[in-house]
Amino acid sequence: MRLFAAVLPPPEAVDELAVAVQRLHAVPGHDSLRWTGHSGWHYTLAFLGEVDDGLLPAVEERFGRAAARQDPFPLRVHGGGHFGNRALWAGAAGGLDAMRMLADRAHAAARRAGVPMEEHRAYKAHLTIARSRTGFHTDLRPYADALAGFESTAWTVRELALVRSNPPTPGVPGAQPRYEALRVWGLGG
Repeated sequence: MRLFAAVLPPPEAVDELAVAVQRLHAVPGHDSLRWTGHSGWHYTLAFLGEVDDGLLPAVEERFGRAAARQDPFPLRVHGGGHFGNRALWAGAAGGLDAMRMLADRAHAAARRAGVPMEEHRAYKAHLTIARSRTGFHTDLRPYADALAGFESTAWTVRELALVRSNPPTPGVPGAQPRYEALRVWGLGG
């Protein structure tokens, strides 16, 4: 199964971001982007990729320990940016040092559980809201600029989630991956 560790924003923050994203549809060229579904919005902490079912108990045990070592922290969806012309994202503000620490702990937990992890990179908190469609080279700067002043209501991150990514339904135009939280752990034990 395809797994990742994540922070899931609360419904209020998702709703506020959805209003800001809807306004982006007024920017010329918006139809050259594949917009992600609101129900799947998340901040990925560590991408585990395909994980053998036999490793799941060890992953869960290690993630439980990682969550217990991390205190809850404040966060809010803040601003936006882009990775080249590939992906448009909303950023985060607040307890970014704590979020980086949680990302580091999730990555280490997966590795210690036996998941072959890619080389660990510096963590950049982002929530992907759109990707360029194949064959299009959309300039994402106007979209990121339009998000620059966005600020959601703050919340306290109290959970680490292990999420399963289910592929889009084959043959269904516009189908998106479906995300399912397999397990969540409270931060701080």
